Amino acid sequence: MSQVLIIDEIALFRDYVKDKLVSEKVDVETSSALNDGFKKLFSGLPNILIMDITFPFEVLMEFLERKNNNANAKSIPIILIGPVLEQSQLDALRPYRIVKYINKPIKIDLFFDTISKILKVAIPFDYTDCVLEAHVSGEAIFIELSKGLNREKIALLPYKITDLITENKIQSPKIVLMVSNIDLCFVDGCNIELLMNSILHSDSRVRDKRVKVLTMNKFITEFIAGHTEYTNVQVTNEIGQFIYDVVPKTDSYFEFQDLTTLLITPSEGASNGSITMKFKSEDGGEKVVDGVVTSTDTSAVELAMKAAIIDDDTITQQVLLKQFTEVNCKTDIYLNGADFLSEVEDKNYDVVVLDIVMPGLSGFDVLSALQSLEKPPLVIVYSSISQKEQVVKALSLGAKMYLIKPQKPELIVQTAQKLLFQARNGL
Repeated sequence: MSQVLIIDEIALFRDYVKDKLVSEKVDVETSSALNDGFKKLFSGLPNILIMDITFPFEVLMEFLERKNNNANAKSIPIILIGPVLEQSQLDALRPYRIVKYINKPIKIDLFFDTISKILKVAIPFDYTDCVLEAHVSGEAIFIELSKGLNREKIALLPYKITDLITENKIQSPKIVLMVSNIDLCFVDGCNIELLMNSILHSDSRVRDKRVKVLTMNKFITEFIAGHTEYTNVQVTNEIGQFIYDVVPKTDSYFEFQDLTTLLITPSEGASNGSITMKFKSEDGGEKVVDGVVTSTDTSAVELAMKAAIIDDDTITQQVLLKQFTEVNCKTDIYLNGADFLSEVEDKNYDVVVLDIVMPGLSGFDVLSALQSLEKPPLVIVYSSISQKEQVVKALSLGAKMYLIKPQKPELIVQTAQKLLFQARNGL
């Protein structure tokens, strides 16, 4: 029987990996400390050593040197999980039988694919098309679910929630599950139950009365309402009221899709945690650097894009124009909404960055006019107005994102790229 040793101080992730491997008849030993892990390494001589680097790089190098000095342990392959390393650190790992270094946040299918290849054991994986992502805004953790229910991602969710609570030092977390673009029926009941239990039992700091579900899906609403264990979970389809009840007043930008889902994007400095619930096939790959294989993140996708900037502030115009031009985006600028609307049908813009307060037509007037177009551009509102009534009004008129000034110009370009990528790929 194949054997795996996992050295990781985070119990929940250790247990998740262990349970999945044991179900495939792989013998798994775990350890939360280096010294204990070292003893188990020499006594058990596993087929793979998996280590999460939560300690200084110098301590890792001492551990690897001790392993290399033992004739029996030297040949054991290692999968390392940790932060992005400098090139000099990657070079230092080459003599130590590191078969893969996986950057955090971990893409879990890449992780299991590596184990499968080393052990020559088929590890089944659910690749059901599913968006399941979690991020923090203030004291709230927002979980986005769309397209489908993927059991691998659902199984990872408790770890992700605990990870975010710990990383962001949240004392009394609110959990907001936002569901859109998904068709479900009674056969999905067991997966919905798995999802809800993954949220409610993820961490001792999570309370069911602080869990809210935002959905237009009738089956999910009825399933939660009829389940005896979820009586304190709130379910709503009222987006406007949801904003007032849940969104912290300090949030600096808002994203809105399909009039069913409100996504609160993490504010600057917020941690994304150490694991992602995306797969490598969705937005990442891997590369080999002098024998050390590392995962790569290709979330910053450069796309052919045509944009318009509508703002009466010339400094804002020029800063954004420069940033969009740097990614080879053909960009036009307008000082007012009337000039833009006179040309928009002929220009076929992909993305519009729109101020709200301008001479003549307001940004709300422009949004209203764009609704009459057969194929309106994606609109990012970029305004100094932060009142929630105005945010709700802009989102209801079709804006895909609401950003409150000031923001870094590169963030606005990245947001435009992300929205366009999602639109072109039906995400």
